[in-house]
Amino acid sequence: MAGELTLSPVMSDALVILGSAGIVIPVFARFRITPIIGFILIGILIGPYGLGTLVNRVPWLSHITISDPDRLTPFADFGIILLLFAIGLELSFNRLWQLRRLVFGLGSLELLIIGSVSAAFFGYYSGMNTTAALALGFALAFSSTAIVLPISGTRSPVGRAALSMLLFEDIMIVPIIFILGALAPNAATDGMSGLTTTLVQGGIVIIALLVIGRFALPRLFSQAARTKSPELFLAASLLVVIGASLATAATGLSPIVGALIAGLLIAETEYHGEVESIMQPFKGLALGVFLITIGMSIDVMEIWRNLGEIFAAVVGVLVFKAIITGCLLKLMGARRSTATETGVLMASPSETSLIVLAAATSALVIDVETAQFWQIVTAIGLTITPVLAKLGRVIARRVEAVPELPDGDESEARTIIIGGGRVGRLIADMLVTHDQPYVILDSDPDMIDNAKRDGYRAAFGDAARGDALSRLGIEKAPALVLSMDEPVLAQRLVAKLRGEYPDLLIVARARDTDHAASLYRAGASHSVPENLESSLQLSEAVLVDIGVAMGPVIASIHAKRDEYRERLEVDGGLNQKPKLRTSAADPDPA
Repeated sequence: MAGELTLSPVMSDALVILGSAGIVIPVFARFRITPIIGFILIGILIGPYGLGTLVNRVPWLSHITISDPDRLTPFADFGIILLLFAIGLELSFNRLWQLRRLVFGLGSLELLIIGSVSAAFFGYYSGMNTTAALALGFALAFSSTAIVLPISGTRSPVGRAALSMLLFEDIMIVPIIFILGALAPNAATDGMSGLTTTLVQGGIVIIALLVIGRFALPRLFSQAARTKSPELFLAASLLVVIGASLATAATGLSPIVGALIAGLLIAETEYHGEVESIMQPFKGLALGVFLITIGMSIDVMEIWRNLGEIFAAVVGVLVFKAIITGCLLKLMGARRSTATETGVLMASPSETSLIVLAAATSALVIDVETAQFWQIVTAIGLTITPVLAKLGRVIARRVEAVPELPDGDESEARTIIIGGGRVGRLIADMLVTHDQPYVILDSDPDMIDNAKRDGYRAAFGDAARGDALSRLGIEKAPALVLSMDEPVLAQRLVAKLRGEYPDLLIVARARDTDHAASLYRAGASHSVPENLESSLQLSEAVLVDIGVAMGPVIASIHAKRDEYRERLEVDGGLNQKPKLRTSAADPDPA
């Protein structure tokens, strides 16, 4: 019939997902509950084990259910790729290098100990053969990158520890799957040689991505920025992340490795903030699709029929992984609160567990019935991960008191100092001298504990998350000072805060004049390059003490400072020279 609209299954599924997102996100945000749980519950409801079972009796339910979860798999995989891409944007190669001890030390120990001990348990108590026990043990050892990192972030001590372990797990996905294939009863004799070939080819591709990306990406995004077209910027971003993912996937490596590298490369450019903001909605929606597919794999009736066994398995996995992870962190010097919270957060299995179980089943390493049982255990573990995160924070506060973020004092407008190091403390001292209220904000609980013991007003929180600053009353704050020695984070925070609070006075610490110019471009009210002022003062001390007259020395100091002011005016895109002042007794002539 002319004009009749017929929806394809893919289009029908898309409408169901968009409708679900439109319900889950605002409703769960209203009650301050993470939408992760909402998406998984929606998956249970609209999946083949939920309302899908009634489609034959109630045909119209086919329009609000998804009967074939496999159709969503490509979209779910894309969500994981975008998540790793976003993680790469938050990192930098310098920061990743700083985490190397945790990634290859803590990460390797965590995966190997949990995997091998679990395998020994399954082999001894369940009578599994060695290959099946290894496959199941290492499958359950993985933790969920897609769910854990959005909860923990990457800046706090818990976030850094979780990120390190998850990065190592992501690296080990391919070798573990290859080894399972090589150990399978029907495996070919060249299984290990195939692994070697994959790793060599993958290494070559990664090096090529690093070299090409270092030179090509700044030019690509510079051209996209000149067009002032958001669509072209989005297209360039998708081209980079998909291209890098396909390049690593073509060699047999996981596509998420390529996505992470793409994010790291863009993080080194000045366009990372724009890329991050423009990709955020796509990442959130694609991640929601992934979570819906997890919910669809949960058969509530099957859980009810095997409630005792499944409950025991879930509790056993969670407790065992939490204890091992927490103990390893404590042995590596982490605080008891950090070790406890991270251990509980990382306790549930992962979406990668489902991949490994599927690969082991295809290779006839694990029988179908066993795989289905542990898939249900994994899905339940993923579902309750947000609950575990809250439980971990509660237990951590009981184990070792961690300063909680205080509510903002509605009656007091106070300067917020981000960073509780020596610079932040000195600024706080000067504010106290002039009877100005302040509060120091830092995501390092050790730093906050020490500051409080020394009599400073300090609060624990992550400035990158909007709720921390809101609870401190940023809307009424006379000024915000960024004193931490993290150039990339400082620039991102300045850009974010300037967008949210156009009239806020933002004073930022800069490493050098180039960094100061970047901070001015991002929206800083004032940016002070620490190396410039210290160098000028050292020069003044040397010149005076070796006999040069004070007058010419002061004049040359002013001239050099004015030279840098002109450079900052040009590089920072300012309408006038910025103020650079060392003391009230030494004012700028201009």
